[in-house]
Amino acid sequence: MRRRPLLALAPALALAACTAEEPGADPTGDGPSDSGGSSDTGGASDAGGATEPTEAPTTEPPTAAEQLLESLSPRELAGQLVLVGIPAGTEVPQEVLTEHHAGGLFLLQVWESAETVEATLAIAQELARPDLPALIAVDQEGGQVRMLRGDAARRTPSAEELGAQGVEATTEAYTSIGEDLSALGIHVALAPVADVVDPALGGANEPVGGLDRGFGTEPEAVGEHVVAATTALEEQGVAATLKHFPGLGRVEQNTDFSAEGIEDEITGPEDPFLESFRAGIEAGAQLVMMSSAIYPQLEPEVPSMFSSAAIEDLLRGSLGFEGLVVTDDIGAAKAVADVPVPERATRLLEAGGDVVLTADASLTGQLVDAIEDWAARGQEQQRRVRESAGRMLALKQQLGLLAE
Repeated sequence: MRRRPLLALAPALALAACTAEEPGADPTGDGPSDSGGSSDTGGASDAGGATEPTEAPTTEPPTAAEQLLESLSPRELAGQLVLVGIPAGTEVPQEVLTEHHAGGLFLLQVWESAETVEATLAIAQELARPDLPALIAVDQEGGQVRMLRGDAARRTPSAEELGAQGVEATTEAYTSIGEDLSALGIHVALAPVADVVDPALGGANEPVGGLDRGFGTEPEAVGEHVVAATTALEEQGVAATLKHFPGLGRVEQNTDFSAEGIEDEITGPEDPFLESFRAGIEAGAQLVMMSSAIYPQLEPEVPSMFSSAAIEDLLRGSLGFEGLVVTDDIGAAKAVADVPVPERATRLLEAGGDVVLTADASLTGQLVDAIEDWAARGQEQQRRVRESAGRMLALKQQLGLLAE
């Protein structure tokens, strides 16, 4: 079942901030002029005088997400665009939610106790504004990449194993993942991996092939597994995240640990390796995670998460994605270590992305400060922050987090 696209839930969100710049944007203003407006009365009077009553244009009532957006302060808007990592065995820093109003949390390292996960998430929701719950996410791909283990979640095979076993195995595995996450109160799986591994690299492709995270080396086959995983998660009420756009299957080094060996010289706008992402988008995936690698065929010397060519032109334009665009980790990753912390947030927004993920919770205040200050610079920046916050709230509404 395809869900209503995120942007469709919030058409008024951007309009509220940019009406002065876009005088034709009012959805109620075009109706009479499109149908002829007062000029229609000439024909009616020629036919005998009295005019037919004109029906007033109808507009849908605002959604819960749209109403909530209007109530948020500038800092709360900015905070919604940051997801903060919480390592296993640690407590949620109170200021992350009470002062910085982070949009949500994601679980780091290995959590082996369902009771601990549930207690941590309960505390998080107590700290959050009551009508603005935290979005909770976790890396739960299967195989080596499973943050939830022990009695917190069942073991599932790696993507490489699933790719060999067939699509039905992927459906079964991701149904299991979705059930486990839903039972714990986790809303988003930071999975599946949609990267197509270059067969010439195989295991030498450290971020994907070397960790058995890829479904295969052929785009169509990978796409079938991505669709199965996305659909299975959605059927359990869990949102899927396609990663790592536009693909990490051709780089040698892992962007978490290296700033070298992370250029993909081949991937471009017409690359067949993009088809697995297209398949996941068409299947209804609600989030896409950008990679930290560099793609000279798209935008030289610019990590894809900061590239408007990758986000606006390719992902949103060519592939038609309307959901939430998030970064890979920008807190501890070596690939962006040379980028000043504030710019890690604002460059994403400038490129058309929405939410930054930081594995380092201590950076939360700096990131939210940067977004809030950037939004205050002008109408275009304010519009972008509201647009992205609107997407976050629309996702929360779709997942049942907001009161109707």
